[in-house]
This record gives sequence, structure tokens and C-alpha cells, in this order.
Amino acid sequence: MLAVCLVAAPAFAEEHPVTPKAKSEGFSLIEEGMQLVMRGLVQEMQPALDEMGKALEEAGPALKGLGEEIGPKLRQLIALIDDIRNYDAPVMLPNGDILIRRIAPLVPKMGPQPGPTGEIEL
Repeated sequence: MLAVCLVAAPAFAEEHPVTPKAKSEGFSLIEEGMQLVMRGLVQEMQPALDEMGKALEEAGPALKGLGEEIGPKLRQLIALIDDIRNYDAPVMLPNGDILIRRIAPLVPKMGPQPGPTGEIEL
């Protein structure tokens, strides 16, 4: 029995050489570490993201109604403003009014001109 153990011992002692894995196999330690960090961040942020989602669901109908009310008026305002670069920054007056001064003078659009008798030809 002792002879069998002594003969088999060198076979068990030999270790197969470790071959490095190809880059396509598995992740490197840095990649695995980054995955762990990212998983941890997602787990930490999950409650805050859930609360934010609930708040957006609650605010959704109010925001939709606000857009329907303000949308047409905003389109009218944009039609009046030809280029935002033609205006100074807004100024709030002591009474609460907001004044937006135009830097460049507005060039009048040339429409039909009245004739010598004051008539406009269409």
C-alpha cells in the first residue's frame, strides 16, 4: 500500500500549467470590478429613480394640460420674435413688469403701398 502511494504521489503533485485565457473569454479583473461598481450604483440609485418615476406619473396629466394651454400662446410669441439675438436680457421693473428691449430696430415689412388717391390695390 505504501508503495502504491509513493508511486502515485508524483502524479498528484504535477499541476497542469495554467494557460492564460484569450481576451474573448471572460472579463478581465478590471472589467469585473467595474461591473460590480456599476451594479452597486444602480442598487443605490434605484429607490430615488422609483420615487422620481412616481412623481413624473403624478405630474403627467398636469403637464399635459399646461402644454395644451400654453402651446398656442407660445407659438404666437415665437412668431413675433424674429431672432432672439435682437433683444437685450429681460429686466424686471419695480412694479413686477418684465421688459425685454429690442436692440436692433424692427424693419417694417413692405406691403401694398397706397396710390396717389390713398387707395390700395389688391
